[in-house]
Amino acid sequence: MSMFCYQCQETAKNTGCTKRGVCGKKEETAGLQDLLIYVLRGISIWGKKADEVKVFDKDAAVFITEALFATITNANFDDDRFVALIKEGLKIRKRVQDSFMSTYKKESDKEYSEKVHDCATWYSDKVEEFHEKASQVGVLATENEDVRSLRELVIYGLKGLAAYVEHAAVLGHQNDDIYRFFFEALESTTLDLSVDDMIGMVMKTGEMGVQGMALLDKANTETYGNPEITEVNIGVQKNPGILISGHDLRDMEDLLKQTEGTGIDVYTHGEMLPANYYPAFKEYKHFVGNYGNAWWQQGKEFASFNGPILMTTNCIIPVKDEYKNRIFTTGAVGYPEVKHIPDRTDGKPKDFSELIELAKTCAPPTELETGKIVGGFAHDQVVKLADKVVGAVKSGAIKQFIVMAGCDGRHKTRSYFTELAESLPRDTVILTAGCAKYRYNKLQLGDIDGIPRVLDAGQCNDSYSLVVIALKLKEVFELDDINDLPISYDIAWYEQKAVIVLLALLYLGVKGIRLGPTLPAFLSPNVVKVLVEKFDIKGITTVEEDMKDMLQY
Repeated sequence: MSMFCYQCQETAKNTGCTKRGVCGKKEETAGLQDLLIYVLRGISIWGKKADEVKVFDKDAAVFITEALFATITNANFDDDRFVALIKEGLKIRKRVQDSFMSTYKKESDKEYSEKVHDCATWYSDKVEEFHEKASQVGVLATENEDVRSLRELVIYGLKGLAAYVEHAAVLGHQNDDIYRFFFEALESTTLDLSVDDMIGMVMKTGEMGVQGMALLDKANTETYGNPEITEVNIGVQKNPGILISGHDLRDMEDLLKQTEGTGIDVYTHGEMLPANYYPAFKEYKHFVGNYGNAWWQQGKEFASFNGPILMTTNCIIPVKDEYKNRIFTTGAVGYPEVKHIPDRTDGKPKDFSELIELAKTCAPPTELETGKIVGGFAHDQVVKLADKVVGAVKSGAIKQFIVMAGCDGRHKTRSYFTELAESLPRDTVILTAGCAKYRYNKLQLGDIDGIPRVLDAGQCNDSYSLVVIALKLKEVFELDDINDLPISYDIAWYEQKAVIVLLALLYLGVKGIRLGPTLPAFLSPNVVKVLVEKFDIKGITTVEEDMKDMLQY
């Protein structure tokens, strides 16, 4: 087969994309991504060895996070960008290798080089050889399906973790222990480990996921304040606008500062919706609300927006001609023939002047809907409401919390999550984060004693807030086990950031998680069996059956 990719929920036939990705990824791009991962493994082999002799190459670890981020589903479709990353990775690997060898002080480099995996020694500067090598090093190069499954579970968790670590780093927050873990975890995928050791690495990936989400939470809140309960306008204004999508709050800040006083309004889309909850951004009067829905509807919604669109992270889909001349990418995002805004240099903000000038020539957005939606229920805000929430639980007004976080997607079976939200008893509260909320955040579900029945904590990385909330409730109710709380988990997944959230929950000991709309194709039957036996992982069935199972009363 010309390609094989099964890292996202929408992979063909829930088995694997073999000719072209459902996401739109071409076989050449898939191959280059496989080769990039291969090169990152090589860097990690030498990086881990160098660290063991007290030579920690942090710049190499930072490169790994940036490169992993680029391979997340719907992030980068630009082959030229991947070729550049591979070339840079090969140079970095050689640098880290030389650094280790100079400290290792063995008489012959060859003596050690012969002991390391091929990915730590392969080199070429010819693009045609990249494609040839890529055909040899993809996912299926690991023949044993259980070993492959556990290795890929770690790699996909690392991709999600890399996204969170990169966002935190942009705001000046880094954790060297997490960077070192990238070396350790990627190297482990080249070794013949026991099943127990591989499962141990999966759990450690979850542990680092908790640390990574905590790091990003700290970065976001120390920079922009704690999210506040906020009513967000979903209609449009009369001015021309710029639409910003993705997850990067630093890009949001740069754009708001540069558009101030220009007569241009700024709207969020998709996972950028929670930017509306941060106090720092509320200071900008031209920041007027959210436009549209989840990422997969952008083809229609970007066309009707009329103004420039800025994609700051993953979630881009194949670009349509109707808006190809007014969509821009930045950061990890790339798409062929789409203008890319360069990264910051010397601490200066990104330059969005081209978007601003274009916006001045565009018509205002075409209205899709009117009204408001409420969000901003991150952990700080919910803890402030703790007495009220606990009181409602103790009185019986709230009998159950249902965590319905994660991703949205095209899959028709995702209507399950809308139907579930509509069917849940009125004494239940939905805790959510991520774009999965677009399946129910505009429903009129009411409140319980003033507490909205949908509490939106924010982006997918803000699933950390849901963990903090659960742990706080565990403390308040003086419980020994987080699983004794009246909380059930019904998670919608799509891509690799959802994978790291899942692994983080498993590390924290959460059991009985229901995952859908399908179980990941990269989990072999034997690995699924282990997860079921150890963590009671479940797939979704029907609204009626799952609701009966989730409601603990």
